Amino acid sequence: MHQFAGTGVALVTPFNSDSSIDFNSLEKLVNHVIEGGVNFLVALGSTGETPTLSREEQQQVLSFIVEKCNGRVPVVCGIAGNNTAEVVNNVKTYDLKGVAGILSASPHYNKPSQEGIYQHFKAIASATDKPIILYNVPGRTASNMLPATVLRLASDFKNIVAIKEASGNIAQCMDLVKDKPAHFAILSGDDDLILPQAAIGMEGVISVAANSFPKDFTTMVNHALAGDFAAARRLHYKLIDGIRLLFAEGNPTGVKCTLDELGVCPAFVRLPLVPATGDLRKKIKAYLAQG
Repeated sequence: MHQFAGTGVALVTPFNSDSSIDFNSLEKLVNHVIEGGVNFLVALGSTGETPTLSREEQQQVLSFIVEKCNGRVPVVCGIAGNNTAEVVNNVKTYDLKGVAGILSASPHYNKPSQEGIYQHFKAIASATDKPIILYNVPGRTASNMLPATVLRLASDFKNIVAIKEASGNIAQCMDLVKDKPAHFAILSGDDDLILPQAAIGMEGVISVAANSFPKDFTTMVNHALAGDFAAARRLHYKLIDGIRLLFAEGNPTGVKCTLDELGVCPAFVRLPLVPATGDLRKKIKAYLAQG
């Protein structure tokens, strides 16, 4: 089993009403997802509202998650950006004690060529011995990392060990699975697609929904990876409406509203995000009431 197979969870960053970091709720969240069965944690991803955190806050959040996780599952740290030199510097200077790997998204906004994407990740891979998980999310970056580029990176750098593939393109996912080297894992970045993606050979997911529904979601993924698609399908259709509500007004607005309703952490977000509307909260309450 690949070191990052199964269910990873991209943790939200809880805030207090004054926008300071709510570390008490963050500890509660870490325990909530680990007790729910997730296989690894991801700190400082887009779900964690990382662009709104100062560098000092990012380090505080990462160190706190590593401390409270206490070795129960691996912790992955998100380190990304569209300035390659800055990303490389962060990889070299962050305190990554206790961190099992780095998740790094393809550069946003610049819209680099495929060669530019390759050279960006080459620079990152050459700057660290930590395992690296690539992250392809065209909906956020406005640039698709093509399978040829991903497979070239995976073949050229042994510490590039996986990709979080969030293109939503099943044909692209199949090209990755078909031609990947043995050490390289193809992980989903789309909670609503992991069931069919497991069927084509993808090895896990880095999930938003696992913040809110860790037990049902990880059980679904485990069934799918074991080939028990009948059991996985039952949970998939139990969860699908809830998953859609999480993203209805953007991420992590919906998941924070859900976690607030579950008593795990408050719903506060930092601008430019705004809290869930009353209509979405009403729908989330109704979904949760179904059990």
